[in-house]
Amino acid sequence: MTASTMKWKHGETWYRIVGDLASEKTPVIVLHGGPGMGHNYTIPIAELVSSFGRPAILYDQIGCGNSTHLPSSPKEFWTPELFMEELALLIQHLGISESFSIIGQSWGGMLGMQFASGRPKGLEALVVADSPASMRLWVSEANKLRAQLPIEVEETLKRHELMETTDDPEYLAAVDVFYSRHLCRIPMPTCVLDSFTQMKTDPTVYHTMNGPSEFHVLGSLIDWDIHDDLHKINVPTLLISGAYDEATPEIVSQIHSRIPDSVWELFPESSHMPHIEEPARFKRIVNAFLDDKTR
Repeated sequence: MTASTMKWKHGETWYRIVGDLASEKTPVIVLHGGPGMGHNYTIPIAELVSSFGRPAILYDQIGCGNSTHLPSSPKEFWTPELFMEELALLIQHLGISESFSIIGQSWGGMLGMQFASGRPKGLEALVVADSPASMRLWVSEANKLRAQLPIEVEETLKRHELMETTDDPEYLAAVDVFYSRHLCRIPMPTCVLDSFTQMKTDPTVYHTMNGPSEFHVLGSLIDWDIHDDLHKINVPTLLISGAYDEATPEIVSQIHSRIPDSVWELFPESSHMPHIEEPARFKRIVNAFLDDKTR
């Protein structure tokens, strides 16, 4: 694995190449979620892809992980356009502008879809895992899932949200109940815990763009909606979601109906992290798709 950084106007973006970019196979850039989760929990995605001889690039988006942190930047700084600029520069920096694919997970899939809707030169295929195309719809579906929680858990969530005490340990414990059902249904491996740890160390990006939790969205993304741009995506697209996912079937079906010729794989034993919860199936489906649609 080769690790380095890309210097640009906002600091340094850390990245790691898993495999050999000189390989004859189309490289894949892995976009992590959050925003601000860091690359750690997506390491298995890169490893599953590279096991088929296909190089994969992991990176920490600006503001988190090993990249430059900017905690004093104003709310207006943190936009999808910032991260699309970073992605475009990284593609150029790596010398893969003529041929590359993207795998985006959660927020990474949101970013990947918006980036792909601009029809960037060189993009050959897109994999969107566990992502919405509208935050309003995401919140609406999250409320349906919350309604299925034990009454005392939901009451705890509501009480602290009303009091704006979402950093209270009681609230965080209630959030974990939701996460155990809809984020990751197996014991979280080290790579996932590492992402959460680094995000808690500097929650700037997550809190600014999202909010205090996956389902209590108060940040700048609250009105983000690219449904009307999805038809512009003109590369083969694989949609992935879990049967217990925060990205519910209603969310993913809206995307599936709008991206021309997209395919959708539902993972029956997974929630929000099929690459962690059903890795063998994820490996088989994703690599078969990439081998079929790219070199």
